[in-house]
Amino acid sequence: MVFDEKLLDCISQARHVVVFTGAGVSAESGIPTFRDAQTGLWTEYDAATLASPEGFRADPALVWGWYEWRRMKVLQAKPNPAHLTIAELAEKVPRLTLVTQNVDDLHERAGSDNPIHLHGCLHRPRCFACAKPFDYPPGIPEEPEGGRRLEPPRCVHCGGYIRPGVVWFGESLPEEAWNAAQQAAQHCDLLFSIGTSSLVWPAAQLPETAARNGAAIVQINPEPTALDRTARFNLRGKAGDILPALLEAL
Repeated sequence: MVFDEKLLDCISQARHVVVFTGAGVSAESGIPTFRDAQTGLWTEYDAATLASPEGFRADPALVWGWYEWRRMKVLQAKPNPAHLTIAELAEKVPRLTLVTQNVDDLHERAGSDNPIHLHGCLHRPRCFACAKPFDYPPGIPEEPEGGRRLEPPRCVHCGGYIRPGVVWFGESLPEEAWNAAQQAAQHCDLLFSIGTSSLVWPAAQLPETAARNGAAIVQINPEPTALDRTARFNLRGKAGDILPALLEAL
């Protein structure tokens, strides 16, 4: 794979690199995207039913069962070459900030330290009533009976239902994570946008913010996106193919 020398120079000279990842990176590990996960038994439910506070209040067992099914898929998956290369890249540049829209832990398992999870994490549930964190028992959960419903555990502090630790429709991004991501975008000199459609806001504004502040934008995605016009370099293909080759070229 041959890369533009200007791209290689940009990476080599960068002092602060932001890597911004989306669902396409996890999909290469076999994890269904949010929409793709609405298949089989789940097709009869719309997104608002499965991913909103109102949906959880109406049917906690349905929502918890769907997210536990998704969490099981994540626990069975393994980091792919894109995850591994991002972790390796962090050791070769002066500073790297990893920001992800993904709710799995594959970046952590690949060796990345403290990624910023803009949309929360499946492995960090909390109480729906008092917001106290909940610790899962060790091991891989069984798939919810019938692939559908599972009663949520109860909070040991207040007795409320435990909810998935992800950002639902109608909810704000975690303030600390969003502020850290914005700061990184404002002060980086190179941003990789990898495997994201650039359609989900406000997360999609991070590359635009970086570009306005003078950073070079590198997009890695199989298909064109709304970011094409902003990115200085558009690399078409799978992140798991392009990133290892790019690191080798460096």
